[in-house]
Amino acid sequence: MTNDLFLPDSEVNYSESSFPEPRLFQLAAHEKLRAAAKQHRCQVIMAPTGAGKTYLGLRIAHEALKRGKSAIFVCDRTTLIEQTSAAADRYGLSAHSIMQASHWRYNQRMRFTIASAQTLARRTWPKADVIIVDESHTLHSAWVNHIQETDAKVIGLSATPFSKGLGLLFSNLINAATMKELTESGVLVPMRIMSCTKINMTGAATRCGEWTEQAAAERGMEILGDVVKEWQEHTPGEKTIVFGSTIAHCEEMAKAFNAAGIRAACFTSETTKEEREKLLKDFNNPIGLLKVLISVEALAKGFDSPLVTVICDLRPLRKSLSTFIQMCGRGARSAPGKTHFTLLDFSGNIIRFAEDFEQIYNHGLEALDMGEKLDTVVRQDNEEKKPSECPSCGNVPFAKKCMKCGYEKKSVSLVEHVPGVMQEVIFGKQKAADNLTQLYQMCCTYARSKSQKPEGYAYHLFHGMTGQKPPISYIMAQNTQISQAVMNKIISENIKYSRSLKSANG
Repeated sequence: MTNDLFLPDSEVNYSESSFPEPRLFQLAAHEKLRAAAKQHRCQVIMAPTGAGKTYLGLRIAHEALKRGKSAIFVCDRTTLIEQTSAAADRYGLSAHSIMQASHWRYNQRMRFTIASAQTLARRTWPKADVIIVDESHTLHSAWVNHIQETDAKVIGLSATPFSKGLGLLFSNLINAATMKELTESGVLVPMRIMSCTKINMTGAATRCGEWTEQAAAERGMEILGDVVKEWQEHTPGEKTIVFGSTIAHCEEMAKAFNAAGIRAACFTSETTKEEREKLLKDFNNPIGLLKVLISVEALAKGFDSPLVTVICDLRPLRKSLSTFIQMCGRGARSAPGKTHFTLLDFSGNIIRFAEDFEQIYNHGLEALDMGEKLDTVVRQDNEEKKPSECPSCGNVPFAKKCMKCGYEKKSVSLVEHVPGVMQEVIFGKQKAADNLTQLYQMCCTYARSKSQKPEGYAYHLFHGMTGQKPPISYIMAQNTQISQAVMNKIISENIKYSRSLKSANG
């Protein structure tokens, strides 16, 4: 039934929005998407936790709506409908319909619709020129089938576009930013890893190369006392998400925490909407009594609370790197006063996935089929294998490129001394910048106001001062105040460059 409280579409003004100014990487991602639109009807944006996937998706929809087009935002689950609708309201897109049974906001006349994949599986799709699919690594048949039958532009949003067959549906991948870049810019916080009592998976049953949920849960039950004890030892009182293997496993963990006087609750597919709302209200209250939420999948995607400072991983995996990344992402979002989040590793996942996790953390994906391969490889357990530590800073685990200080293994012939990114930059005897990242940001700030090609100019300034490549990408470099020492150095570099030109021209 259509809700007649809405204005007729002819009276809707989508131009009066209140979107915050995009960060440079968000703007760059949107520009790349726009530039490739003629060659690619279906594209995926890979954006880690904290990169603002909902913001990006609604901004894309808004651009279409301003041009008189229609758009639909497809949510992975019905529980994310209200969250997306609230974001649309904040950005000035209140003229939208929610396609959901008996929802007061349902209005067939609206050109912008928010719906879940589950609802769309039972309904006729509304007309749409642009389809935005959130959590597009979850291949719901409702949208998978539809996008192959429509001429609409399709934009997938995902932190982990690793699913098999995704490359057959989407022809272009855009990396919005890497986890490393977001961490260095302060959008995410670093991960502190605590190696805890491990679930013994030796000889556990497998199916298609992955441990069965039941086997993982049964082995996990054996260390419940250790989980509570080590949580109390390392992270007492902190807001925590615990990931288990089955709902029964989660329920037993909740009992163990509560028996120790620690307020804990399960948040699973069996938790009712009313219970979820009550739990989230308490959990998201900084002084709320609820400290621990326990889940299998329900909290792994789409749940973002900056208050979370601890992730307990009790879900051993051998293949699904994407699941592990999603779980870690729940603790990475920054907040005032939050300097890091702690991963309590009871599963051994951080060791099994160390090399591939480092690759995604530092570089993202080069192509969609690369992600698919990363989720199909079985990582073998080696009982004698111990986590390596970074030779430079001691961070654990370390495979090839440290996620903390950036130290990278190189062949002997290529080894050279490279200052750590957190080392102060000194010109003469005067401090120029807190670290190399800040120095590069100053170069970018100067270049943006002085050059028609600021990215190249900033690169040459930084390289001229340090002899190194910039530590972060240009799009991640925020404008910052330029120190006197850096300005003097820039002037010096410019004079040196001018003299070299005069010399070259005789």
